[in-house]
Amino acid sequence: MSRQALRWPLPKHDYWSTPFAESLLQHLDLRPGLRIFDVASGHGIPAFYLAEQVGPTGKVLATDVSAGQVARARAIQGSQLPWLRFECMDMRSLPPDLQTFNRVTGNLSVMFFRPNRFEAIRGLIERLSPGGQLVLTFPSYGTFDSLWQRVDQAMLGQNLTGERERFQIYLNERPSAQDGRTWLEKLDLDRIEVVEYPLEVETGPGHEFLHHPLLRGGFLDDVYECFEDQSLAGRFMADIAQDITRFTPLIAQRCVLSGWKKI
Repeated sequence: MSRQALRWPLPKHDYWSTPFAESLLQHLDLRPGLRIFDVASGHGIPAFYLAEQVGPTGKVLATDVSAGQVARARAIQGSQLPWLRFECMDMRSLPPDLQTFNRVTGNLSVMFFRPNRFEAIRGLIERLSPGGQLVLTFPSYGTFDSLWQRVDQAMLGQNLTGERERFQIYLNERPSAQDGRTWLEKLDLDRIEVVEYPLEVETGPGHEFLHHPLLRGGFLDDVYECFEDQSLAGRFMADIAQDITRFTPLIAQRCVLSGWKKI
């Protein structure tokens, strides 16, 4: 498809979803006419791009557990790309009569599969046609490790025993690239690729760090949730935010899992 024909490129202003989607597309075998199942599709990155690439002879079913995200994506779509459909669906409990697809994709998806990530991925592979490809991306173990080390040191120094125990559970629960490879090997996929691409996230100190759009509402909230006393959590995180030079640069790991279902 020519550059001029691309009306649905990945949005440059999305500094989180778009870099992960770019990593996904590096590994996805994409061409006109494919049937694609896109999970955890959010407001459409990269579902709109995928739909334009497969064209009217193809099909894209994009699903998300959030009804609000699905409604937002539908509003963006309007009457365009009629072969793209957004539906509210939990990829961890897919309907048994759901058809199979040539490709199954999920940008920033694995983080939402918990606690039973292996079972969720097995369910996705059941929806993959023989000879089809699975490609998933997620922030893997190692993402923002410099920050988590600083948080752990501060909890230890302030004798926050219970908070630190809960924080360690969060840290140990994060999936690694090796975890991803093990899942795909156990599920007997072929031509497995597991690759990590670093992504630096820039931030300033204080309020900018504590309310950073890529950190709050996700990663930083996991620290707050370790505290029963949220006023204490606020003071603790405010102290962390004052000296970001101790944990910057902040590096995320964009992990891509790719594999093919045997014929």
